[in-house]
Amino acid sequence: MTTRFERQLEELHVQIITMGSLCEKVIAFSAKAIQGVNCSKEVFDTDREIDAKEREIENICMRLLLHQQPVARDLREISAALKMISDMERIGDQAADIADLARFIDRNRVEIPKEIEKMADQTVRMVTESIDSFVKADLDLCRKVINDDDMVDESFEQVKTELTEMICHRSIDAKLALDLLMTAKYMERIGDHAVNIAEWVEYSITGIHRNNEHQNQTGGILN
Repeated sequence: MTTRFERQLEELHVQIITMGSLCEKVIAFSAKAIQGVNCSKEVFDTDREIDAKEREIENICMRLLLHQQPVARDLREISAALKMISDMERIGDQAADIADLARFIDRNRVEIPKEIEKMADQTVRMVTESIDSFVKADLDLCRKVINDDDMVDESFEQVKTELTEMICHRSIDAKLALDLLMTAKYMERIGDHAVNIAEWVEYSITGIHRNNEHQNQTGGILN
């Protein structure tokens, strides 16, 4: 028979999966907006859903912390969830920023570098896998997400090089090139947030957060 704490923890997992699905959706919508599909409203609506889901998950975490008083691994998992949803909320914000840029880019009927679409696919997969790694407590999968960030960084560098060459050959307006570069930069930042999520999953499993300059202290607090 499951305890009340276990049921609440399961509900936390369900809501984080739901929020992760919204993040995947908002990234996909923003990529379509850049390609000229009229879906900016869907991006902004999904971003608002993400914001609402963040507040809902915060409430679940607060109830778990205040009423169940978890310790050790359970406490790390709930603490990690609070950090993760902050990164997921930022993913929604940056997808909305991309949709804002898309309005100008679409009017110019410019050919979008294929690598930007590739970055969208990469980041959707990273977000999906980072959430899966949390629910499954899969250390190998969360570390795969962390390592996959190199691919997104390489794609961003390729977009930057391509846009630079287009400016040199006067085949694109400099301001438009900057908008496209910012789009790629937002995609790169979404990848960074997926990595942050994966690093908090790693912490929830191991008790060590690799970006924490006090790793030794962190590793000893909640083991």
